[in-house]
Amino acid sequence: MTSLRRSRHGPALPLGGGGAPFLPTTRAEMEARGWDELDVLIVTGDAYVDHPAFGPVLIARFLEGRGFKVGLIAQPRWDSAEDVARMGRPRLFVGISAGNLDSMLNKLTAQKKVRSDDQYSPGGRTGMRPNRATVVYSNLVSGAMPGVPIVLGGIEASLRRIAHYDYWSDKIRRSILLDAKADLLVFGMGERPVWEIARRLDAGEPVEGIRDVRGTAFVMNKGEHEAIEASRFVRDGRPVILPSYEDVSADTKAFSEMSRAFQYETNPGNARPLLQRHGAQAVYFNPPALPLDTEQMDELYDLPFARAAHRSYSEPIPAFETVKHSIVTMRGCFGGCTFCSITEHEGRVIQSRSSESVLREVRALRRMEDFRGVVTDVGGPTANMYQMKCKSERIESACRRLSCVHPGVCENLVTDHDPLVDLLKKVRAEKGVKKVFIASGVRYDLAERSPEFVTQLARHHTGGQLSVAPEHVDDTVLDKMKKPGAESYERFADMFSCASEAAGKDQHLVPYYISGHPGSTLKSMVALAVYLKRRGIRPRQVQDFIPTPMSMATSMYVTGLDPFTREPVYTAKDLRDKRMQKALLLYWDPAHHDLAREALAAAGRHDLIGSGPKALVPPARGKGSLSIHQRRKPGRARPVKGRR
Repeated sequence: MTSLRRSRHGPALPLGGGGAPFLPTTRAEMEARGWDELDVLIVTGDAYVDHPAFGPVLIARFLEGRGFKVGLIAQPRWDSAEDVARMGRPRLFVGISAGNLDSMLNKLTAQKKVRSDDQYSPGGRTGMRPNRATVVYSNLVSGAMPGVPIVLGGIEASLRRIAHYDYWSDKIRRSILLDAKADLLVFGMGERPVWEIARRLDAGEPVEGIRDVRGTAFVMNKGEHEAIEASRFVRDGRPVILPSYEDVSADTKAFSEMSRAFQYETNPGNARPLLQRHGAQAVYFNPPALPLDTEQMDELYDLPFARAAHRSYSEPIPAFETVKHSIVTMRGCFGGCTFCSITEHEGRVIQSRSSESVLREVRALRRMEDFRGVVTDVGGPTANMYQMKCKSERIESACRRLSCVHPGVCENLVTDHDPLVDLLKKVRAEKGVKKVFIASGVRYDLAERSPEFVTQLARHHTGGQLSVAPEHVDDTVLDKMKKPGAESYERFADMFSCASEAAGKDQHLVPYYISGHPGSTLKSMVALAVYLKRRGIRPRQVQDFIPTPMSMATSMYVTGLDPFTREPVYTAKDLRDKRMQKALLLYWDPAHHDLAREALAAAGRHDLIGSGPKALVPPARGKGSLSIHQRRKPGRARPVKGRR
């Protein structure tokens, strides 16, 4: 990927808070630029916030920076095609994204209830996007603009690109590319593939001929896939044939084998193409796109952004309020946690910005009218993976290990925290900066290797509370999660507590836990609850496991098999069973006592129901029970200071 070029086209109106013009969203805004047509139209399920944390906008700005005329339609109506067609047919293609979250995950909870808000919509209002937004938008566009090339992207398309389990319908669904009837699907981080697609379409190549772009998938019709090994576009080796959609729908073992095979083809250095049949058709997946280097990451985040919600909104966008004074320093995660899909989408290779690029963005923050000197987050998927990498590019490109930190930290992984410590020091020293926090995730099994980082974290970058995610204490469950053992969390907790005390600060860890994860039984959840009470830990939030598309934990949930060991795995599937597991971790909250007692009885642990110091919950009635008034009063979480 070559250097970015600034737009050849004239200034746009109006300007945003960061000084950059917004992308056109209406025909009138196009005409104000002197444009008769767009080159590329981006349709997104999120509100239009011109900020690099919003993926579809980042891609739009990236294409604009390479000279293309790009427009954006945010949260269009879906009861007719009129809204998506308001700027006319683009010259090259329409890019479709559901937004920063999968549209179903954005709408429904683990208990399959409708969420009370939508963080990516004005005022947090719900109902601003359809279910399965990628499919709906794509079908609207194809109806409004017959024959226009349609390119899917974003996390919903990326994680639903193969046959996948859909929790909301409790069914195996086919590749989203088929349901959307699109020409191409960009998976992963899309800058490289979308640039190649745009360049080749601009050169006059038909979209049907663009079949060899890394990080893309396309549909093959009957007859094509049968002769695939002799096909001209297979240039990166022979494809791995995944079990078909029909096979994985009918056979849990086939689904598990599909999940396993897919995972071993995610390293861009050695991944082979994949092919999966769906009836008479097939979906062909090129190898993942190559990661961006530091210079390319810098160019991406140096693009001009308004750093504001579009002027048409009268209500705030909650997600933007959270991130508008934060800075992304890196992307990717080599943790490989089975319940998380960051690795499947962003990749295992850490892609970091230079400190100079980060400091330029800090100065851009200072120019925002509402900036008061507080940088709310400096990080990424895992804040302390900044600039970490394998000690050898040769080893990294050949490696087929699925996690660099499980079952232990790989000896080839460079875990040096000095670049991050140095970066944070520079950000703190910037004029106008008063506080710099780390609010994104900290991997504590890496952090404990750097006492200096923990010292700096406690002294300068924690605002009284630090969120960490030990998830569980049972070794069997943690192994299914690909998370470190509880002793690693306890060592970090001790280090953080000592560092906070040395800094003269009363600071606390806020640990997060998951209930209902594959491998987690009532017995293991009882053990976790006992562990928490013994240490005086009252979890503020408990994540009820949600089987998201493509994650390995979801494969376990669907099949009852560990795709790596092929051994049976228990998973709570009944919604009440899931609620009971969650209630055990909220043992301190009277609102959950009834379910917790039911769970303890089911686990044969009546000894933990009572008024004694070792009891988890009081009895329902009689001596030691709470009054009706007390039972109805919601409890309040209490953070913990280090290890107890």
